[in-house]
Amino acid sequence: MWFKNLQVYRVAKSFKAQIPVLNAQLSTHQFQPCGASESASQGWSAPREHGDLVHLVNQQVLLCFTTEKKVLPSSVINAAVKARAQEVEEQQGFKPGRKLLKELKEQVTEELLPRAFASRTNTSVWIDPVNGWLVIDASSPGRSDEVLKLMLKCIDQFPIESLRVNLSPLGAMTDWLSGNEAPDGFTIDQDAELRSSGQSKATVKYTRHNLDPVEIANHIAGGKQCTKLALTWNDKVSFVLTENLAIKRVRALDVLTEKSNAQHEDERLDGDFVLMCGELNGLLNDLVLALGGEAVNQ
Repeated sequence: MWFKNLQVYRVAKSFKAQIPVLNAQLSTHQFQPCGASESASQGWSAPREHGDLVHLVNQQVLLCFTTEKKVLPSSVINAAVKARAQEVEEQQGFKPGRKLLKELKEQVTEELLPRAFASRTNTSVWIDPVNGWLVIDASSPGRSDEVLKLMLKCIDQFPIESLRVNLSPLGAMTDWLSGNEAPDGFTIDQDAELRSSGQSKATVKYTRHNLDPVEIANHIAGGKQCTKLALTWNDKVSFVLTENLAIKRVRALDVLTEKSNAQHEDERLDGDFVLMCGELNGLLNDLVLALGGEAVNQ
């Protein structure tokens, strides 16, 4: 198993993952499917089937945040409200007003919810108490915020903070591109995005395209900065770094994807998880170093 996106945070190394305690804390918000009248539900579920809420392998912690939402297409609701409004008009002799239409919509939604399709999403969370990382496999900060909000509800005074570095990713990626040279341990790939800082926000995107140094230099000279850059770390892991220090489109390269000799699926998944943790810890350490090191709180 490999995370596809990394929203990265710091956990104080004083945090000790006491599994029974952590299990009990998370169980206060264990996931339950939506009830008949509920439109959404969220909570913690077991990362491994029939396992505990906290999965521990080689001092690395794996959690699973699950959300479920009822899907009610607006077209279905609007059609039902229109039909209901027409009935009211026929009975009362006049069209329902805005307030009544709002009440009808709420009534229709409540009636349709029990029959609505439920969409479920799992978000994996990796906690490395040894090296002080907390990483959420989420493509958007919004989903990451949902996970952290529930975690802070469950774990009193959970010692987490944002990862801060001394160099702006925006400035660093622009420098790497302008010099056509990645930091030690990294290579620049063929995807990039450059955006103007002016009011126009003019943007140039490269996808699987040779990054011509002269062309790139002209864009930078024209006031554009690099907001996204595809990189490969040590010929092992490819990814896209963003200006907000999010890491997207993470992919383990062939050197890391040889089939495991484990006979059981759970053993194979655990082996993959340990491998991922080790490699991503190395990637994150090198990336922080390339961005001027970690900023120290004053």
